[in-house]
Amino acid sequence: MVDRIFDLYDELEKQRIMLSFKGDLSPDLISALLSLVERKMNASEPDNRVRKRVFNVVMECLQNLYHHNSRTIGEAGDSKRTDDPQGVVMIAHEDAGYSVLTGNYMAKAEVSELKQHLDHVNGCEPQQLRELYKNKLGDGKFTKSGGGGLGIIDIARKSGQKLEYGFVPLDNDNTFFSLNVNVTS
Repeated sequence: MVDRIFDLYDELEKQRIMLSFKGDLSPDLISALLSLVERKMNASEPDNRVRKRVFNVVMECLQNLYHHNSRTIGEAGDSKRTDDPQGVVMIAHEDAGYSVLTGNYMAKAEVSELKQHLDHVNGCEPQQLRELYKNKLGDGKFTKSGGGGLGIIDIARKSGQKLEYGFVPLDNDNTFFSLNVNVTS
C-alpha cells in the first residue's frame, strides 16, 4: 500500500489536480475547502475574473454536494434513507482553464427530474440562463432541500459552458451522480 502512495501522487500531478477530496461533508469542512481553493487560485491564476468564476462554481458545487445527497441503506423492507452528506470533489487545472468535478449518491427516483433540469439548463443560451435565474429567484418556490433551485443555473452561468454529467445506477434505490463543470480562462 505504501508504494502506491507515490503512484497516486504522481498521477494527481500528471492530471494537474489542485484539490481532491472524498468523504463526509460539514459546513466547517466546506469553509475550509473554500479557503484552500481561494489560496490555491490566488497562487496559480493571475486573472481575477477567472479566479472568481472558479471559486463561485466550487462553492455552488460543494453546497449541492452538502444539500442534495442521500442514500438508502439496509435490506429491502428494513431500509432507511440516510442524508449524511458525503461526496467527492476534484479541481483540475487544464490548458483551457479549470475542471470542477463532483460526485455524490442520490435517490434513483430523483434522477429523471434532475436530468430534465440539467438538459433544460444546457439548452439555454447565456441570456436565457439570466432570465431563468431571475424567474427562479422571483417565483418564491423552494426545493425539498429548502433552496430555490438556483445552484445548477448559477453553475452554468458562471462556467459559461455546458454541464457534463452522468448517472451510475448502483441498486434499486440508489444512483451515483457525477458532474463536470469546465471554466475556461
